[in-house]
Amino acid sequence: MTLNRREVLVFSAAASATGMIGAGPAFAAEGDQHDEAKLMQPDGVADRFIGGADAAVTVIEYASPTCSHCAAFHINTFPRLKETYIDTNKIKFILRPFVRNVLDAVVFLVAEAAGKEAGGEEAYHAIIDAYFKTQAQWAQAQRPRDALLEIALQHGFTEESFDAALTNQVLFEGMETLREQATNEFDLSGTPTFYINGKQLSGDKSFDQLAAEIDPRLG
Repeated sequence: MTLNRREVLVFSAAASATGMIGAGPAFAAEGDQHDEAKLMQPDGVADRFIGGADAAVTVIEYASPTCSHCAAFHINTFPRLKETYIDTNKIKFILRPFVRNVLDAVVFLVAEAAGKEAGGEEAYHAIIDAYFKTQAQWAQAQRPRDALLEIALQHGFTEESFDAALTNQVLFEGMETLREQATNEFDLSGTPTFYINGKQLSGDKSFDQLAAEIDPRLG
């Protein structure tokens, strides 16, 4: 898949991600251990983390906003993970874009624009969280651009600032580079995929499944 800025700006009013949402995660690399130093060098897009900067445990999630498994994780599991480990600075949590289609790109472009304002990291994650919670509203809309805009308007954007966010060509190209790195270097083939201090876990994990990997590493 190769996207460009024009495609984002003029993506079809009738487009729908319905056929993409059901794509399931792959489990071929479940449990593999990757080099932590390499994982912490994302290619193309700088990380935006929340939680403890010097935490002993780093959790990286590669996510696609049109992925139903990712939405399920962020609606059902992430709030407890955030309360227990992120807000207490026990872990560093990084959400990385894994762009599968134009709608994914739009969500991350808007989130990055929000992240440039005050409270950048929190604002970035708040926008992505809002789009996950409303996935059924915009991903299956007859006019997805309008549905995506409506949610952005509820989080401080104007139509002008929304459109401006979609012109970030550097980020747009960087997300494609980041996706290629994840696929080629980190064995990522589906979303969500997590890396906990380098250990790869695929699919919509429960809180208990993640806690079982996090707690022994807290020391």
